[in-house]
Amino acid sequence: MRVRAIRGAIQIDSDSPDLIREAVVELMSTILASNELASEDLISVLFTCTPDLVSDFPAASARAMGMGQVPLLCAVEMAVPGSLPRTIRVLIHCTTTRTQGEIAHVYLRGATILRKDIAQ
Repeated sequence: MRVRAIRGAIQIDSDSPDLIREAVVELMSTILASNELASEDLISVLFTCTPDLVSDFPAASARAMGMGQVPLLCAVEMAVPGSLPRTIRVLIHCTTTRTQGEIAHVYLRGATILRKDIAQ
């Protein structure tokens, strides 16, 4: 087993607790399935949100998905002029047998623009 990092992002339409929860579940479920991971494989998860998302913590949604034993952290993304609004990003550290080239990074909805080379 090796330690790997996985990136992902998703954009939502507006700042709403329900939309944040829905997006986190979609993003994390897709990342876990795409990389054949279970919660036990996760070392830590760092979520960032753009400054326009303040209605809920993404980590709360991840905990509700069964990641209560995984160290989770939320932070605010830098407010760079012209950056993509209403975006939740994630950096996951995990153990896996996959090589770095086999890791599936996941960019969904409007966040596909961030990484057109690997977006779903």
